[in-house]
Amino acid sequence: MLELLLCSIFTVLPDYLYRRYQQGKRIGHEINLYSVWYELRYGITACLMLTVSLIALIFYHHPTSTNVTAAFRAIPIVPEINGRVAKTFIGLSADVKQGDPIVQLDSSRQEAALEVAQRRIAEIDAGIVLAKSEIAKAEGQIQQAQSALDNVQDELSRKQELNQRNSSVVSQRELERLNLTAAERRGALAAAKAAKDAAETRVSTLLPAERESAEAALHQAQVELDKMTIRAGIDGRIEQFTIRPGDYVNPFMRPAGVLVPKGAGYGRLVAGFAQIEGQVLKEGMVAEASCASKPWTVIPLVVTRVQDYVASGQVRSSDQLIDTSRMAAPGTITVFLHPLYEGGLDGVLPGSNCIANAYTNNHDKLHSPDIGLGTWIYLHIVDTVGLVHAMLLRLQTLLFPIKQLVLTGH
Repeated sequence: MLELLLCSIFTVLPDYLYRRYQQGKRIGHEINLYSVWYELRYGITACLMLTVSLIALIFYHHPTSTNVTAAFRAIPIVPEINGRVAKTFIGLSADVKQGDPIVQLDSSRQEAALEVAQRRIAEIDAGIVLAKSEIAKAEGQIQQAQSALDNVQDELSRKQELNQRNSSVVSQRELERLNLTAAERRGALAAAKAAKDAAETRVSTLLPAERESAEAALHQAQVELDKMTIRAGIDGRIEQFTIRPGDYVNPFMRPAGVLVPKGAGYGRLVAGFAQIEGQVLKEGMVAEASCASKPWTVIPLVVTRVQDYVASGQVRSSDQLIDTSRMAAPGTITVFLHPLYEGGLDGVLPGSNCIANAYTNNHDKLHSPDIGLGTWIYLHIVDTVGLVHAMLLRLQTLLFPIKQLVLTGH
């Protein structure tokens, strides 16, 4: 409407003045409701053409978007395993610090596994004590077997000496018996030494390895037990926390709640502009926005980043071929806007709905020595009509609270 009124000043109004004062035609007589089109046809046609051209020029070089919001990140509060809620540490909403407990799940199974691991370590420690006593026992058996072997060898040596002096004193059978007994004693001594070596090996190698395995199992059981308490991974605020004892949570189907990181959504706006404006949107462009949560305020901004991809075109691997006709409607170009001045977005709530304008600036091109006259005039027109778009934004900002509170009754 503003563009139409502006264009009519340069088209319809001169046509009417010509008809009125040059041709002497008057409103209500020669110019009436039925003849207005015929009498002012040149002005009306020129006005419509100029209005369409002006609107296209304004909205192309100074793009606008109603898809603007103070987007913020939300972290789902999910357990690593399924479980039933045994205890909650916060109410409906609360500020949390990193590491603060939020929900505790039923951990009876994990506590039993932890106790089994602890008892296994105690069992291995008792085995080490027992193995050390077996070493002492084996040392005594070695001494006993060594003494018995020494006695048999002494008796065998004495009787062999007697046999050499007089063969009739000691029989050959007696010598064979003593040789067998000496061999038996040597076997008993070797068995005692082997038992000692086995006990020492258990103490030095086997049981320590088993204890390390048991400690690893204990650590694993402790980790599984710690997983039953869901803690905040970052500073933030939890809102609409409705999980209570007795509820069942699942990491894939039912999270325990949502954690909004501290400062999320503050300090920038995310806007979606039409794809046709992709060649105009550049980093460094000046922009303005008006948000519902901060009425009657126009916030100066600057474009800090233009996303290189349109989200609606993304595809995922699946077992079906992609049919582009089934894809979503054409998406928008995502643009990130930051306040031009510090504190510009103070008072704008995260998630707030906004409208934004971005303005093309041809200042550098206009001061270029190589620019032609036609281009110079066109760029001046482009920069000038940005004022119309700025006026439209301020008019929308002025009328939005009235429209929201009075006309819609919200």
